[in-house]
Amino acid sequence: MPESLTATIDAALATVINPRTGKNLIESEMVRDVATTREGAVRFTLLLSPADDARLVRDARQAVEAAGVANVRVDVKDPNEKPAPKSAASRTLPVMDAAPAAAPRPHAPTPVAYPHLGRIIAVSSGKGGVGKTTVCVNLAVALAKAGARVGILDADVYGPNIPRMLGVNAPPPVENEKIMPLEAHGVKIMSIGFLIERDQPAIWRGPIVMKIVTQFLRDVNWGVLDYLFVDMPPGTGDAQLSLVQATHVTGAVIVTTPQEVAVGDALRGAKMFERVNVPVLGIVENMSYFESPATGKPLAIFGSGGGKRLADELHVPLLGEIPLYTPVREGGDDGRPIVEADERSNAARQLTAVAARIAERTK
Repeated sequence: MPESLTATIDAALATVINPRTGKNLIESEMVRDVATTREGAVRFTLLLSPADDARLVRDARQAVEAAGVANVRVDVKDPNEKPAPKSAASRTLPVMDAAPAAAPRPHAPTPVAYPHLGRIIAVSSGKGGVGKTTVCVNLAVALAKAGARVGILDADVYGPNIPRMLGVNAPPPVENEKIMPLEAHGVKIMSIGFLIERDQPAIWRGPIVMKIVTQFLRDVNWGVLDYLFVDMPPGTGDAQLSLVQATHVTGAVIVTTPQEVAVGDALRGAKMFERVNVPVLGIVENMSYFESPATGKPLAIFGSGGGKRLADELHVPLLGEIPLYTPVREGGDDGRPIVEADERSNAARQLTAVAARIAERTK
């Protein structure tokens, strides 16, 4: 590798500071295996521990691009998975062939804009069982009923429940090399549940999850949408990171229940989106209370105030408090979202109001 290019890359990466250590990437010895092609492309490995800010990958790539390198690839590795860091003098490799024999290492992709998909909204939760998919489905149907063009991308590859909750399940057709989404209740839908058997376990690691999310964004003929809701799996794993690496996400809606166990997990989920520069649009507290059939008074079965406390801690709005209502569960099992099956119910009115607030916050 030419010494001048090495110096340029080192100088560029030296401008990127790791907030955890207070040192730049070179001083922190986070950069390894710097190499170039004869055409001037650059590839290097960034050692990123779980405690480091994920935005360092983007910042490192942009810093080298700003130094005049048009084609930059960043491989990400956990430093705990390899021997102790070598000295700075041994970081570089010989010039790569234009077509290396070995398969390229995984790298952080540049997010792709999909303007025809409108506002891309991730619906996420810190833990399972809080009604995240139920909320996602009803928000999408509520906006479709209001006249918006809406789609749902089911990124919960380990538990794809969107088909059941919308009452549709069939192999999607392919036309002109594009997958055609299915449609129900005025909403276009794509789910891995359409493509695998009902009892087939999804035993997939991160690269496969990334491929599925990217394919559902790129290779599905969504048409022109106003909103694309993405139903995420619980937690802060591969699917969340894959989505923000694959495209520009407008914002995230965090679903929780009032109990502190759910709120604590939801807080970690919200912080994950903040760290990757995805704004949190607000909190939806599901199963907030149960209305007593005898008295009509609310009963706080799972506690109270958890969603409001979480919203205050994150400095985001509490978008709504959805009551625990048996027909919501029944509609989810039968493919009849409550905002359509019983639109006059308190639960449907609350969900419709949440959808309207999301539309207002994403104008």
